[in-house]
Amino acid sequence: MKVVCIVQARVGSTRLPGKVLKEICGKTVLEHDVNRVKLVPNIDEIIIATTRKKQDDKIIDEVNRLGVKYFRGSENDVLSRYYFAAKENNADVIVRITSDCPCLDQNILTNMINLFLKKSKVLDYMNNTLQKSYPRGYDIEVFSFKALEIAFNNAKKDYEREHVTPYIYNLNNNFNIECYKNTKDYSKYRVTLDTEEDFLVISAIYNNLFNKKGYFLLEDVVEFLDKNPQIENLNAEIEQKKLGE
Repeated sequence: MKVVCIVQARVGSTRLPGKVLKEICGKTVLEHDVNRVKLVPNIDEIIIATTRKKQDDKIIDEVNRLGVKYFRGSENDVLSRYYFAAKENNADVIVRITSDCPCLDQNILTNMINLFLKKSKVLDYMNNTLQKSYPRGYDIEVFSFKALEIAFNNAKKDYEREHVTPYIYNLNNNFNIECYKNTKDYSKYRVTLDTEEDFLVISAIYNNLFNKKGYFLLEDVVEFLDKNPQIENLNAEIEQKKLGE
């Protein structure tokens, strides 16, 4: 089975424009994303899925510099962007992450894919978000191309098209889904990049951990934030956008 990681990225973020091209420790956020995914042994291909808008030519320039593949599709119908990117690259299993998660733990990603592959005959979809135990910024989804195709053909609501997978994890649609939970609840932490406050937190994490440990793990981040509550509190009041906003 071919496992393809599709990373959605664009310049036009409303709260922090150009966020994935910002630099931390001498590398863009997108480069950190790609480098982490490259550490995962059970991913066969990485695709950066961006839009056809002229401003996202900057994303393509960075992708070409990084030497990975890209796909350009609809800005708002991200479900179609994923579907056509997966179809074009003959994906059997799709791993979905977003480019605003530069602290994503490569070990968690590896373990989730392995578990999904073991259960692929009976499982359509797995994530680590519906039952929250991981920080925001560690969001991972793994699903079959068949499930993606059914969603692409049947999802009608705007939020289902924009957010890719709501049609799949809606229990009324009868997909076999599984939630991947951590042994400890770290859901209070916020390590995603959506605002300037988030950028300050993630920059502090990288500046303190990256040169010492390379691509550090979740436990390293939790330990750092616990020891530095003033950093953790920088973005504590930021609310994640809800579906449909």
